[in-house]
Amino acid sequence: MPLYTITCKSASRHTKLQLINMQGNKLLLHIFTLFVFLGATSSSPENGSNSKQVYIVYMGAADSSNASLRNDHAQLLNAVIRRNDKALVRNYKHGFSGFAARLSKEEANSIAQKPGVVSVFPDPILKLHTTRSWDFLKYQTHVKIDANPKTLSNSSSSSDVILGILDTGIWPEAASFSEEGMGPVPSRWKGTCVKSSDFNASNCNRKLIGARFYTDPNGEDGDNTPRDSLGHGTHVASTAVGAAVTNASYYGLAAGSAKGGSPESRLAVYRVCSNFGCSGSAILGAFDDAIADGVDVLSLSLGASPGFRPDLTSDPIAIGAFHAVERGIVVACSAGNDGPSSNTVVNDAPWILTVAASTIDRDFQSDVVLGGNKTIKGRAINFSPLSNSAQYPLVYGESSKTNESSLTEARQCHPDSLDASKVKGKIVLCDGRNDEYSTSEIIDTVKTLGGIGLVHITDSNGAIASYYGDFPATVISSKDGATILQYINSSNNPAATILPTTTVLDYKPAPLVPDFSSRGPSSLSSNILKPDIAAPGVNILAAWIESSSDEVPKGRKPSQYNIISGTSMACPHVSGLASTVKARNPSWGPSAIKSAIMTSAIQSDNTKTAITTDSGSVATPYDYGAGEMTTSESLQPGLIYETDTIDYLNFLCYIGLDIATVKVISRTVPDNFNCPKDSSSDLVSNINYPSIAVNFTGKGTVSVSRTVTNVGEEDETVYSPVVEAPSGVKVTLTPNKLQFTKSSKKLSYKVIFSTTLTSLKEDLFGSITWSNAKYMVRSPFVLTK
Repeated sequence: MPLYTITCKSASRHTKLQLINMQGNKLLLHIFTLFVFLGATSSSPENGSNSKQVYIVYMGAADSSNASLRNDHAQLLNAVIRRNDKALVRNYKHGFSGFAARLSKEEANSIAQKPGVVSVFPDPILKLHTTRSWDFLKYQTHVKIDANPKTLSNSSSSSDVILGILDTGIWPEAASFSEEGMGPVPSRWKGTCVKSSDFNASNCNRKLIGARFYTDPNGEDGDNTPRDSLGHGTHVASTAVGAAVTNASYYGLAAGSAKGGSPESRLAVYRVCSNFGCSGSAILGAFDDAIADGVDVLSLSLGASPGFRPDLTSDPIAIGAFHAVERGIVVACSAGNDGPSSNTVVNDAPWILTVAASTIDRDFQSDVVLGGNKTIKGRAINFSPLSNSAQYPLVYGESSKTNESSLTEARQCHPDSLDASKVKGKIVLCDGRNDEYSTSEIIDTVKTLGGIGLVHITDSNGAIASYYGDFPATVISSKDGATILQYINSSNNPAATILPTTTVLDYKPAPLVPDFSSRGPSSLSSNILKPDIAAPGVNILAAWIESSSDEVPKGRKPSQYNIISGTSMACPHVSGLASTVKARNPSWGPSAIKSAIMTSAIQSDNTKTAITTDSGSVATPYDYGAGEMTTSESLQPGLIYETDTIDYLNFLCYIGLDIATVKVISRTVPDNFNCPKDSSSDLVSNINYPSIAVNFTGKGTVSVSRTVTNVGEEDETVYSPVVEAPSGVKVTLTPNKLQFTKSSKKLSYKVIFSTTLTSLKEDLFGSITWSNAKYMVRSPFVLTK
């Protein structure tokens, strides 16, 4: 699935061109897909070694006072450049130490050699990754648990949990951010609402308690405000923690009550993305501030593209997330929108909760009615003004070709391939299979020639219903395309109509994993199974900005809501759930919350069969991690896997960092800690993660260890295992029962994988589920070839 980008020097023009190209077609999911352009930086230096650009200087843990760190940064900067008041862009001094500055390549290289410097790298420019979903999740469960758990999730009261969102800002007037029913702002909150020309302190309230923005290092002033001008941040925030709003819809579609996953939680927004993109230096600045402000959960619907994979010490999100998690903050990130190819998952560091996308049981259908009243199912969002009766001439693109065009070009309705005299006043059937032109681009061709509607045959949209405004356009499957072609060829006067979109509820099967959702295995380490979890990310309704330039249907006012797709939409479902889990279990750390969400996931859909992908294949952990998130069982997980700081420090050693660097990075390294002498990537499998990934190449037997903590109501309980193993693989657990007592809350077990297979032809998947009379605690595993 290609991503078309037109790069212009004007930041606003660049954004406009990209959004126009993406709106209302198979690239809709990319509107808000944050990725790193290969080689792009926050400034474009001219050729020559003395030109300046913004570099990030990362110096590891912040173990001194703010003033002391600023002095250290100034001394380091002044040691390599002559005094320049404009060189320093920003300091990082709360959660970690470092700064961003305008440097030449030689100056950057010089600083990189200084003691205490972990890494120096160009400031990357990033782009954004692009309500019933919560009701659907509520009914997706596999275990009977307490009907009325002691949780705030269904209450109108407020909690002291604070969710921070790094995104495009906020539209504070949206009803989703009402403070009604909220108590006083938590006294521990240290954040602020930064004023700008269109945003002041009165825009914040007891719900929206913090709002910051980060100045463009290149001096663009248009985005120096916390206010959202793109809509993405507002949509994400309302999905995660939006207050319940009745009578929400998108021009009548998806009508009902809209609410976030944790409506009782507080919200703090950090605008790190402007019209030209999102700089790594701004993202690190937001992490630094959020740590000092006192957030509990951070949500980032953004990440690197698979084509640009910086190592951990030059990845702004991995760096910021490490220090946030070290301070007890949950960090959830989108997995990316570059599926269904393998090895495309991003934000795959083990301390990040990595979120894939799935569908919900709601669809948007725009059907085609043929002569004789035969109805063909179509998927789209349009507000067709056509009659409901099949009274409009229907023509196939191939039969409408110009003399100069080829049959293939005409069949696919490429520009300049159709004869206007054969298209005007007609609905056109176009074959979009194996074609790079999007539905929206084909609409432009048909409209220009006077066509009144488009039926586009393509399987590439999958579950996404794209927006086409007032123009009657819909997307149908290859199978249904053959049916319409047969009708055209057998009729003297083929006719049809395209019906306006209707909302279909209780759609089956759901969930499924859409093609766009990025897939594992992880490029960082195949010994960590990524993504971690899947959540709704297709056709999600949530709040939008009032100043949107989106096309408005005739006779309507701009909608206060929008329906968009992407792992950007999946991530806030999980960060909202994490906020609710934190509210119920205030003492739990990030890894406990991650474990609760992962081990309670489900792997079956609403037809009680295995979750599948858009293509129809059975989904694997590379598609959805542990499975689809649940909203109730994660509040009562029974057992949790706690991944502690030593696990993460060992991980840094296992992937090749030396002990000196590790000690600079982390503020919690024990004095007696050393990297294991036999450090290797295979040892990553032994960190106490809720899932298991093991390299089985050339090995007959591999063992890993895990430790679980009993967090259920009963101190005295016994868990027994159920193993689902692939053919040819034997899985042995030692011990084969976990017997918890009042004095034994933590128990460890060993997993021994053995096989008689001489080699693995493909990666193999299975699971280990520990259960007692009440809880089921499931860990997926993968054996890699």
